[in-house]
Amino acid sequence: MQQKIKIAVLGGTGKAGKYLVKQLRKQGFQIKLLLRNPENFPIKDPLIELVKGDARYYEPVRNLIEDCVAVLSTIGQPVGEPTIFSQATINVLQAMQEFGVRRYIVATGLNVDTPADQKNPVVAAGTAWMKANYPLTTADKQVELDLLMKSDVDWTLVRLPLIGQTDERSAMAVSLIDCPGEHISATDLACFMIEQLDKGTYIRQAPFIANV
Repeated sequence: MQQKIKIAVLGGTGKAGKYLVKQLRKQGFQIKLLLRNPENFPIKDPLIELVKGDARYYEPVRNLIEDCVAVLSTIGQPVGEPTIFSQATINVLQAMQEFGVRRYIVATGLNVDTPADQKNPVVAAGTAWMKANYPLTTADKQVELDLLMKSDVDWTLVRLPLIGQTDERSAMAVSLIDCPGEHISATDLACFMIEQLDKGTYIRQAPFIANV
């Protein structure tokens, strides 16, 4: 059944994204990947369709989302380039509206704030450090949340601590107000995002997840 479902993926070659792609393949999903340099993508799989382009521009994002039923994003900030998060989100939301796609699941950092947050001192200090040292990207991630909140799509913004690049899985906790741990396995993150495709638990919410 899942082989009939096509998922659009942004950030599929990053430290979290490559584990997301691995789990989507393992579970039999069809995948469309947006890549700046698709000729360098090492995996050959009939379930994977490559779309060339940059998420900052609408046309490649439109090409990516066409014929898909949901969008998953683990997009990261390219080094030395203008911030990407809000512009990519604007493009994704526009294309979702054009094609009638409802589900959008995005990974972001724990430095994004919501009105309900009750961050513990460690998480609050980490948030303050990010705002002081990476003010532009931190502010742009906050704009991303604002854009999602103003949209009418079924979004989930997954807030993360440090990502461990591992296939290992372990116990995980979820909270809407505070980050429950210091690390998250990239595989646990991938599986959580995929599970949310069928679950309505965190629609239009921004849960923290972490291994405990």
